[in-house]
Amino acid sequence: MDLVLMVMFAALTGCSTSFQRGDELSAHDRRGKADAPKSYSPAHVPCPEMRPYIRPADGLSFQEAAWLGRRGNATMPALVDVLERAAITGLDIRVYLQSLLDSGLGLPRIGIAVSGGGYRALMNGAGAISAFDNRTSGSTAPGRLGGVLQAATYLSGLSGGSWLVGSIYTQNFTTVDSIIHANGGFLSELWEFNESIIEGPATLSVGDYYRELLDTVNDKFDAGYNTTITDYWGRSLSYQLVNATDGGPGYTYSSIANDTAFMEASIPMPIIVALERPSGQLLIWENSTVFEFNLWEMGSYDPGNPAFAPLRYVGSRFTNGSLSADSECIAGVDNVGFVMGTSSSLFNQALLQLARTEGAPDLLVRSLNATLSRIGEENRDVANWPNPFFQHNIKNNRNANSSVLSLVDGGEDLQNIPLHPLLWSHRHVDVILAVDSSADTPTHWPNGTALVATYERTVANYSEHNAAAFPSIPNQNTFVNLGLNSRPTFFGCDPVNMTGPGPLVVYLPNAPYTYYSNVSTFDMEYTTEERQNIIYNGYNVVTMANASVDAQWPACLACAILSRSFHRTKSGFPAVCVDCFNRYCWNGTVNSTTPAAYDPGRIVKSSGAHSRTAFSILFYVVIVWLFSA
Repeated sequence: MDLVLMVMFAALTGCSTSFQRGDELSAHDRRGKADAPKSYSPAHVPCPEMRPYIRPADGLSFQEAAWLGRRGNATMPALVDVLERAAITGLDIRVYLQSLLDSGLGLPRIGIAVSGGGYRALMNGAGAISAFDNRTSGSTAPGRLGGVLQAATYLSGLSGGSWLVGSIYTQNFTTVDSIIHANGGFLSELWEFNESIIEGPATLSVGDYYRELLDTVNDKFDAGYNTTITDYWGRSLSYQLVNATDGGPGYTYSSIANDTAFMEASIPMPIIVALERPSGQLLIWENSTVFEFNLWEMGSYDPGNPAFAPLRYVGSRFTNGSLSADSECIAGVDNVGFVMGTSSSLFNQALLQLARTEGAPDLLVRSLNATLSRIGEENRDVANWPNPFFQHNIKNNRNANSSVLSLVDGGEDLQNIPLHPLLWSHRHVDVILAVDSSADTPTHWPNGTALVATYERTVANYSEHNAAAFPSIPNQNTFVNLGLNSRPTFFGCDPVNMTGPGPLVVYLPNAPYTYYSNVSTFDMEYTTEERQNIIYNGYNVVTMANASVDAQWPACLACAILSRSFHRTKSGFPAVCVDCFNRYCWNGTVNSTTPAAYDPGRIVKSSGAHSRTAFSILFYVVIVWLFSA
């Protein structure tokens, strides 16, 4: 019946509801390489010719700098395609973009940030990514947004958003369509959220599932590594997001760098975010140290620990920034599930339901209880990593004297959108598309809290960072009172009003376009119908229901993408961009009055005689079809 309703909606609004599996599936009908030396347990590997070391956060790694040199030109075809489709009157896109290259000013650099928020964030974010992906069926029709993903340079995820990023990249940057509409292949085993993560995949009994979790984590513990509940949580996530057969214990996050498409710089660079938490410290935006996992390194450019470690070898025994001549290199710590679990460690509490799960082995329950006893109840949300920054930069490094690096969920300091890595001045991001699936209100909709936290943090610490300037952001009451949390809004439209160079932020908050996607962050189980509806609503959030809410939306988003380049070249803005900025840019108005309870109605509704006529015809056809089937 849900399919029938979606078809009826398509006829009434002209919106595409097709998430067909595209031609790209055959090219991605494989998984990334499982390159850990000993399954989930870290183990010795030969050291590279240049021995790993800890570097200061005074610029990009040489790997990222070299990759960016290739990525810049690789985005040109997708940029041309998506911007030409936007039909900005009076601007020859090909000529303009080529002039940027010829003058050495560079093409617009796009970052996409997918917020946290559990499965809601994964599914809403998946809808956004499918809308931006030119491999999604119908996404390159006139006025559609397919190609924005291919034109982007960075894709960051946090907590539930990290599940999306980690999952699609581990499957060789597959499409959302290929996962949710796969028929019979291994991709159809992924994102089966109707199979509770507490009870495991349908292919395993509950007992076998938990025995596998226990065995892999025990292997790591027996090898001498400090394990926490996050190890179990990350392994559980992997059965839904990486490999339903065995959870992919050998898949590492750093191995994605060896994917052919990534090495050729034909896809964006993924980044996953977590936070450092010294023992006993309550995290707020003022004192948090934001850690990122890119494919080559983990680390931070924050004052609390401004350094980066080589991710593949992060388990090696670094002291004061280097390995001694007789130290061996260790790989395998950066299991992709453990990285995603670290970014979402707030959900560790889900595994504490094990004692009430029928079929859970007593041995596993006892092991979890022993883990809690060892680390303490207050650290149930912690992921323990070997500390590669041991004795390094003692003056600034908060954890310099600890052999363990404690990381937690990336949203615990309220910065629930992973903007931080996209604000590093060395990355020169021009525009950030911020997909916000946060549950800030009592009814589980966003109200701008994540943007407010990042703004307050950058204002307080701007002089201490290598961070780009962040645009002014109003308070949460203003977001609700002015409707900024129910539609796209641009922040930082005029860089002259910012404290320094920084990106324009396109805020894309979750809202009920076609479905009430405000499910609880801690809901652990969804039917396939619910999954599809939430993903489809996320698609409509970023496309404004394929421009049915605003026919000019594709052009307005194109103007936002080009905005900083217009300023660099001192070009005049096309008339359509002036109009778009008048409508979508926050103009500084503030309304701090406490709003009434926020309970929005569905945005896309059928109306008018034409719609009623179409509904009558479709209703008749559907009834005939149902009774003749």
